[in-house]
Amino acid sequence: MKRRVFIAAALPAALAACGADNVWDDAEAVKAARFVSNEPPSITLFTVIGIPRGEGGHSALMINGSQRIIYDPAGTWNHPSIPERHDVLYGITDNFKNFYIDYHARETYWVAEDRVPVSREVADLAIRRAEANGSANKAFCAVETSAVLRGLPGFENAPSGFSPLKLRNWFMTLPGVTSKRHMDGDPANNHNVLIRQKNGEFTGYARR
Repeated sequence: MKRRVFIAAALPAALAACGADNVWDDAEAVKAARFVSNEPPSITLFTVIGIPRGEGGHSALMINGSQRIIYDPAGTWNHPSIPERHDVLYGITDNFKNFYIDYHARETYWVAEDRVPVSREVADLAIRRAEANGSANKAFCAVETSAVLRGLPGFENAPSGFSPLKLRNWFMTLPGVTSKRHMDGDPANNHNVLIRQKNGEFTGYARR
């Protein structure tokens, strides 16, 4: 059985709303969920972008190396079958990748999926850096995503700052990048999407 521990941060009450969500599932759950993709090693940047103004709403990484994980700093997606440790989500099969995108793509946001091929060594270093980075404070998704990337060969110039769009614009200049655009007409209520997903249901999105 998966056991989930929430580590309480020693923060004043006034700062509690800005604190990190320190979720730490047990080692057995993480090991059991491990998923190895047959796709080549890669690092994918997810950027959630507002409709119609085009503002950046969220940054996250999907890393495919010795296993496939999503680093979701300050993210809110969760699933009972997906263990989490400090913003690292384990067991990202194709189905759960689709669930993750479906949760974020709705009538008010679309999701950019930008992927860069890397060596297995770089991908596994990215996983280790994500695991070591700790939980992100709210609104720090682009800051922490960039921090993980800057420690990787070829990604040293990742811009720091709070803008998911600035980070994406830089990522798009990397050699070999390929992109997909995910759109979904779901109402802007991702709580209902979580309920649907936990019941095993999935509503498809349009990819462009």
